[in-house]
Amino acid sequence: MSDKAVFLDRDGTINKDPGYLGEPDKVELLPGVAKGISLLRNKLKFKIIVISNQSGITRGLISKSDVDAVNNKINDLLKLENTSVDAFYYCPYHPDFDPPDKTECRKPSPNMILRAAKDLNLDLSKSYMVGDVLSDVTAGNKAGTKTVLLRLDDSAKTNNLNYDEKTPNFIASNFLDACKFIQNDYLGNIS
Repeated sequence: MSDKAVFLDRDGTINKDPGYLGEPDKVELLPGVAKGISLLRNKLKFKIIVISNQSGITRGLISKSDVDAVNNKINDLLKLENTSVDAFYYCPYHPDFDPPDKTECRKPSPNMILRAAKDLNLDLSKSYMVGDVLSDVTAGNKAGTKTVLLRLDDSAKTNNLNYDEKTPNFIASNFLDACKFIQNDYLGNIS
């Protein structure tokens, strides 16, 4: 039997995004993230998988070990709340610096989600992708997950967008709002 997952973008979705984050001591979780991940992982039994573009590596601004250190710090902070991320996937490439065969992992491509699904035996039809930009939504839609677009400002006035593959199933005003949608949708509490 395969597991279900919530795929999360990293910078701007679960932690503040100062741009090319490479220093663990600068990691700051966004409000509600630890509580939301705890709900999804501990109560609803979703695997929590981070799917992140990290082109700062190919740009020479951060290293793979910097990204790994930041990811470890995120889990250290989450463990203080008795939860964690199950796996981190990231694409270190960018089309301005790397050949097309290397950049195939980069969102909006669904490749990282598909790889995680294969690696971890995940059922994408029971899974969700949450992110703060449309490339996150597109990646989730292409992979066959339901999608949530986080709008942490007042630009989310409606849930009715017409962007074809960029259309999310839900627009959330904050991380906990996204988690509550996933909980209600998964439990069948949405008409």
